[in-house]
Amino acid sequence: MISDNPDGIAPKVDEAENHVSRRSFLKVGAAVAGAAAGSGAITGFPTIWAQEIKDIELRHVGVSYSVVKAIGDQASKDLGFKVTMQNLDTSAAINRFITQPNTVDIADLEGWQAKLAAKRGVIQGIEAKKIKEFDNFLPIFTKGELDGHKIPRQGISPYEALYLAKPDATELHDGVTEWLTNVPQVYNADSIGYRPDLVGHTVTEWKDLIDPKFKGKAAILDVPAIGIMDAALTFESAGLITYANKGNMTKKEIDFTCDKLIELKKDGHFRATWTTFDQSVQLMAAGEVVIQSMWSPAVAAVRVKQIPCTYAPVNIKNGKEGYRGWCNGMGLMKHLTGKKLEAAYEYMNWYMSGWQGAFVSRYGYYSPVPSTAKKFMTPAEYAFWYEGKPAPEEVKDPYGVAMEKAGTVRDGGSFTERVTNISCWNTLMDEAAYMNKRWNDFKVA
Repeated sequence: MISDNPDGIAPKVDEAENHVSRRSFLKVGAAVAGAAAGSGAITGFPTIWAQEIKDIELRHVGVSYSVVKAIGDQASKDLGFKVTMQNLDTSAAINRFITQPNTVDIADLEGWQAKLAAKRGVIQGIEAKKIKEFDNFLPIFTKGELDGHKIPRQGISPYEALYLAKPDATELHDGVTEWLTNVPQVYNADSIGYRPDLVGHTVTEWKDLIDPKFKGKAAILDVPAIGIMDAALTFESAGLITYANKGNMTKKEIDFTCDKLIELKKDGHFRATWTTFDQSVQLMAAGEVVIQSMWSPAVAAVRVKQIPCTYAPVNIKNGKEGYRGWCNGMGLMKHLTGKKLEAAYEYMNWYMSGWQGAFVSRYGYYSPVPSTAKKFMTPAEYAFWYEGKPAPEEVKDPYGVAMEKAGTVRDGGSFTERVTNISCWNTLMDEAAYMNKRWNDFKVA
């Protein structure tokens, strides 16, 4: 949980919170890395002299859905130096980046974390020209648009968090420059998961989460900065309030949102709140909950159990609805210099070369450079995950476990359809301290 101080940095981290992520679904071992490679080994790395980098170790720290051991193992194999992955929950990670920056080499940053890390002076600007695939990045990141569609800026969009005016700048720059806060590497669009066999109708709107017919059978995410945005999407969908910016609420808007959540809780509407990936899967699989805010791989995990579960396509309509987007990227810590800095650039370039993009795509996440990920995916995989076409054959996760039957269409459709229907992004609000206090009122109500 993000702490009550304005920057959201927790003064103390409970080890139990390290399971908060999307997150524990991505429990990986090196043994499965090869099976996920798709199109075979990557060649051409490293480009810096092997003898001088063989003893280098890069420490990549972040949340478990993004910082995956199998990816680090594959990078180490291809690059010739060691990459270690360390998982922390969101608040523990930003706390580590800010208070112990020299213990991290690659910081895994969401947009709001990139903003905070730059402000605190713990990251250095990344030269865009040194990122080989930068010109092939989707314009979601580089220009804030896709196919002529402007990506909404409620919350902190990846584009808003991408640029710095100079390498040592401490404020984000609104507009294109040659310096980056991070290299985007995994992102997705979140919505509602539900049991179609128990709900009885197709869900396409957030307001169904608080439909009285689901009293005692609904759940919501208990990670304050994210859960409150899911609640805001729900209340706006129901016509109860219109927010100026769901990603940066006023105190009055925070009060309305938390007071309404408390009212619903006292009325017995919520069967549970959940903080871990596993909890959300168990609640849904057991039928204790039939509808909840949910993460995409959790829906897939329920289906793997041969239990029907659907991810609601909450497309934007009438100025309402829409997915909540999130994006993680790799930041360079300021202490990196010399050969270790060069190795870090090699590592980031490896990330954009396709293997990692294909790996995370098999969970339903996206690569910022689909053109390279595609090279490491079968045509059937790409058709299902990115193009929204019926799966030509059985769909498997990165470890070869069957996820979907042939003929299945991805919930929400194609990449373009899902991403252009994002209405807000994960964020750190100006009133974060107040928001956390009011969310705690909801938790203890």
